[in-house]
This record gives sequence, structure tokens and C-alpha cells, in this order.
Amino acid sequence: MAAPARRYDPGRRQRIIDAAIRVVGDRGIAGLSHRSAAAEADVPLGSTTYHFKTLDDLLIAALRQANEAYAPVLVFREGEDLAGALARLLGEVLDADRGRAELEYELYLAALRRPALRPVAAEWCEAVTTALEDHTDPLTARALVAVMDGISLQVLLTGTPYDEGYAREVLSRVLRPA
Repeated sequence: MAAPARRYDPGRRQRIIDAAIRVVGDRGIAGLSHRSAAAEADVPLGSTTYHFKTLDDLLIAALRQANEAYAPVLVFREGEDLAGALARLLGEVLDADRGRAELEYELYLAALRRPALRPVAAEWCEAVTTALEDHTDPLTARALVAVMDGISLQVLLTGTPYDEGYAREVLSRVLRPA
């Protein structure tokens, strides 16, 4: 008896990544396995291990996708300075979909325990820093990214509402000349 022909499914890899993101969003990184991603994507377990040899490979793909999706564009409103634009943008990101922001930070922070994720987390920091270098010097751009990450984590971890005025003031202090 001949083995059944393999079905061509060009979207399967992407469905697995999307499923992994949903699993992490629902159950956290601890709930992600090849098996849970396969079940969520409705694909055979072998498909997840075919496309992603290790769980870190799957997490890297999920983090990369989250980074690409989480690329807000800095647009200035009339009369708005850099601190004001960043504070407004940060509020828009945190208020638009808090669950999504939590998911992205969970994937980002997974790099603490999973060294394979660190280069992808660093890519995100570098991309944001580079975008800010159009508006300030490289050192200040890095400091702004650190402050925005800190404010975001405080809001997400404590459940407190985002305070745009506070964020604008802190960002303004980073931007003040020494």
C-alpha cells in the first residue's frame, strides 16, 4: 500500500506561528509546546517539528512577527515636540490592545531565560533606537527606548492606567541638554 501523497500547504508555517502567538497570549510562554501550537493551528504535530526544530525556533519566529507587527510610526502633531509625540504614541500602543502589548513584552522578556531569543530582542531595541536617531543623538535615542520600556512595563505589571503627562515629563527630562 502506497503512502498518501503529501498535501501542499504553503501557509502552514505561518499558521503555526500565528497559533504559537495565540497560545502564548492565552497561556503564557510556559503553555507553549510543539503539541499546543499544533493543536491550536489544527495541524499534525510533525508539522510543527518540521518547520521549527526546537521550541526556541518557534519562539524566535513568533517574536520576529510580533516585532514586525508592533512597529508604530512616529507622527508629529502640530506644535508637538518629541517627548509629547513619544508619550502620545506610547499611550496609543498601550491603550489600543493591552493584551497584545502584554504578549509582546512576554515574548521580549523571554530572552532573559532563553539566550536564543536575545538577538531578536536586540533587533527590536536597535530598530526603535535607529528610528529615534532621526530626531536625536544615538545615546539619547537609547535612553528614550529604555525609559519607554520601563514605563510600559510599569503600566503592564501594576495594572495602573497609563499617565501620558507623567510619560511626557520623564521623556522631556531625558531630552534636556546636560
